[in-house]
Amino acid sequence: MTGSYFWWRDYIKMAAAESMECDDFLQFQDALKRMRILDDKIIYMLNASIPTDSFKVQVDPSSSCKELYDQLKKNYDNREFAIKGCITVSADRVRGLKEQREKNDDSNLLKMLRKEQTKLRLLQAELNVEEVVKERTTKVYYERCRPFYKPPDLSV
Repeated sequence: MTGSYFWWRDYIKMAAAESMECDDFLQFQDALKRMRILDDKIIYMLNASIPTDSFKVQVDPSSSCKELYDQLKKNYDNREFAIKGCITVSADRVRGLKEQREKNDDSNLLKMLRKEQTKLRLLQAELNVEEVVKERTTKVYYERCRPFYKPPDLSV
């Protein structure tokens, strides 16, 4: 299926291609938001992917559901990779700042450490948000595509 039904593919590729900047948490959240557009529009996408009885000849719901699931899975993997990558970067910075703080009692180091610890907590919370988004989207996907395509690794 091509054309207007899968306009979102190009948008998602563009959002995923953006550099995931870990330094600025708000910028990171904005990038994740753009990467979650498919999850936000899952009902629309399912309506476009699964035809009514009168259009079943023009659209194959099995291949549409499979393609949609593959894209969802790819998006989940990309977002999880980005979040965990930034968590690793932030945790390393916290560790380094703690080591510097032990050697040097500088108030600026303490401010930097607290700021980085806050960012680390926000990134860890983002993993929980990702799980909720994934669970909600997966449930809706399964309810609508169950008759046409059952992914082997789908847990609902």
